[in-house]
Amino acid sequence: MENMKWWQKTLVYQVYPKSFADTTGSGTGDIRGILGKLDYLESLGIGAVWLTPVYPSPMVDNGYDIADYCSLDPAYGTMEDMEELIHEAKSHGIRIVMDLVYNHSSDQHPWFQESCRSRDNEKSDWYIWRDAKPDGTPPTNWRGIFGGSAWTWCKARRQYYLHTFASQQPDLNWENPKVRRALYNAANFWLEKGVGGFRIDAITYIKKPTEFLDGKPDAADGTVSIHDMTANTEGILEFLHEFRREVFDGHDIFTVAEANGVSPEELKDWVGEDGAFDMLFEFSHMNLQFPEGEIWCKEHPWKLTALKKALSDSQRATAQNGWYPIFFENHDQPRCVNQFFPQGGDRVLAAKAMAAVLLTLRGTPFVYEGQELGMSNVAWESMDCYDDISSHGQYALALQEGFSAEDALSFVHTYSRDNARTPMQWTAEKNAGFTTGTPWLPVHGDFAICNAETEGEDPDSVLNWYRKLSAWRQGKETLLCGSYEELLPEREDLYAFSRRLGTEEVYTIVNFSLHEVELPDIIPRGAKRVFGNYAEEKAGVLRGQEAVIYVVR
Repeated sequence: MENMKWWQKTLVYQVYPKSFADTTGSGTGDIRGILGKLDYLESLGIGAVWLTPVYPSPMVDNGYDIADYCSLDPAYGTMEDMEELIHEAKSHGIRIVMDLVYNHSSDQHPWFQESCRSRDNEKSDWYIWRDAKPDGTPPTNWRGIFGGSAWTWCKARRQYYLHTFASQQPDLNWENPKVRRALYNAANFWLEKGVGGFRIDAITYIKKPTEFLDGKPDAADGTVSIHDMTANTEGILEFLHEFRREVFDGHDIFTVAEANGVSPEELKDWVGEDGAFDMLFEFSHMNLQFPEGEIWCKEHPWKLTALKKALSDSQRATAQNGWYPIFFENHDQPRCVNQFFPQGGDRVLAAKAMAAVLLTLRGTPFVYEGQELGMSNVAWESMDCYDDISSHGQYALALQEGFSAEDALSFVHTYSRDNARTPMQWTAEKNAGFTTGTPWLPVHGDFAICNAETEGEDPDSVLNWYRKLSAWRQGKETLLCGSYEELLPEREDLYAFSRRLGTEEVYTIVNFSLHEVELPDIIPRGAKRVFGNYAEEKAGVLRGQEAVIYVVR
């Protein structure tokens, strides 16, 4: 354990600043709001806070369209506010982790504004430009992640530019060494400010194929997802190793990359001593219902055995090399109490059960804001209520595929990124204590019972369950660095695994069904039940959504 890094022994908390805490009445969260919640974060045992982008942005994609990599959006505050946050957080034992969005910039970034002007200026090849097909149509049939063509026409250049996401998010040309140098310089700017690491967004898309060719259509309009055409293109790791050498090496920080499409088997090439990053968010356990790609209207039923296999594969892949970032929520995912349990279950039991898994697996747990309260999905009555650009794109795609407006809206209810972006619920007061103004996104309707103040006073709340589990985990060497073994891999209702170090074993068992089942005979005699999300143990059975943790010495 003495050889472990600081970030392997703590929890990381993801803050979505726009929705966390507003101190000005603007309806939008800000840096000073985070400053005011450091005591709260420390009470959860948090050692690092990952901020989603707070840079200047037109907010087409809520900050993931960046117009300046080295300053703060005035909506969030000033650079002095950020410097104070970095300094004050350290006094609470917390490091601030920045989000690097390096696949693309905003179309309002000065780099793109110049690149648009002509084909022969200094930044003409800082983005990816191609001529139209002979008939004037886009260069390929690729569809952007948010729907629609991945190509947009520029009148000034009389060419198309590529965008993996929205048309306002043009892809940067990583083949140009000047582009890479500018991005490395921006990251080093934040290191000089004293940040404790980086989360790197959408990194699997930075390397494009040598040839841009049409793909086999996967939608009714004859398009194919750009993810299938550009993700993890051969040669990407050469860029990433250069990134590591020029920025990460030599600093006491951690790096975690978002790498949708990287399989557990490939993790060895991405993380560890010989990899590009310390950790990698891969999504094999999050996208089980989309075996044909992330098209909401083409979801498929998933089985618990598939979830368990995905988690166990990742545990094994990082057992000897690299480290695993454990997560079940983030700003792009629905709430885990809805995603991983059947409809009709109990929110509190579900939230505690997911926490039991999160905080006893091997790796660094990532907690998304509100997850520690058991926050759940919203289901607004109209698309007019939804802000998320991806949700509007998927809604349009569902209609295009022949689904009714009612069905298309139901897909949005289930998978919209706005499920995770509703304002943080601090109190039972107006707007959940998030703002004195009008919140940029409606507050969830359950804030009167699901909020930090109310739960803080309830010893049996989800919040206090997280606090107790977090404190226990940080003092339990078996959980920090012990081995992992899955138990009962064929069961479709139970997830059970053990952690072992020396003479101590920790067993976690969760019933993911809503019905009572017999407790399997896998717990050694003399085991002590140390946590359970039901107040009292019921001998010989596991009730619906029951989670129990045992220790054996």
